[in-house]
Amino acid sequence: MSYADQIFIQNCKDILSKGVWDTGLPVRPHWEDGTPAHTVKLFGVVNRYDLRQEFPIITVRKQFLKSAVDELLWIWQRKSNNIKDLSSHVWDAWADETGSIGKAYGYQLGVQYDFPEGRMDQVDWILHTLKDSPSSRRMVTNIFNHQDLKEMGLQPCAWSMTFNVSGNTLNGILNQRSNDMLTANGWNVMQYAALLKMFAQVSGLEAGELVHVIADAHIYDRHVPIIEEIIQRQPYDAPRLWMDPTVTDFYAFTKNSFRLEGYEAYPLEEKIPVAV
Repeated sequence: MSYADQIFIQNCKDILSKGVWDTGLPVRPHWEDGTPAHTVKLFGVVNRYDLRQEFPIITVRKQFLKSAVDELLWIWQRKSNNIKDLSSHVWDAWADETGSIGKAYGYQLGVQYDFPEGRMDQVDWILHTLKDSPSSRRMVTNIFNHQDLKEMGLQPCAWSMTFNVSGNTLNGILNQRSNDMLTANGWNVMQYAALLKMFAQVSGLEAGELVHVIADAHIYDRHVPIIEEIIQRQPYDAPRLWMDPTVTDFYAFTKNSFRLEGYEAYPLEEKIPVAV
């Protein structure tokens, strides 16, 4: 059984048994038929994944690593806010007629700032600091820009990464304000585990722990039966991750720089309702 499965299953069990429903409150998300999309949630969930032990990908529900990495690179490498630059359709519901999601996600990471080390964006500043001053305790990215929230198609869920080097090990903390356990949890975990491994490799470091801090970990009302079925499954062992060892420039990574070996997983459900 993969450790990522253990965490996912326990999180879902805790939400279902101890969570609080928001059915008495007005909510923003809704289903395709216009019905309010209510959730049961836990506040302040913290999970730790040691990337030296295994790559955190769940097997109780099939995950598509290359699609997840493609989206991550769309945000962190291409710094794009247009779905026309993305291979998948996961962002279609939040884009306008031009394909733009507004001043969100990749847009924020591409904004140039006057850092003490020079003018650059947040991604280049982190990469620069990892090589120039790895002992720094200031390696923090933030895309929850209050000034631009009104111009975002979707306000950032995963909004901050903190990078920290201990010896020769790069660790990271992913802060997420909101996490849909069925559709997004496994996706986000493998994305930011991949990001940590990429940053470590191009900086001559070893990837260590990814700490995932979730403010609002929730399950939507129409997802409860699906989750209840998923967490009864017997997980497979964790697969092995191959990442192209020849890449030394973060901007040279592609989705094909990654490959899962020995990945067994249960197929995705045929139709999952999505709240928007």
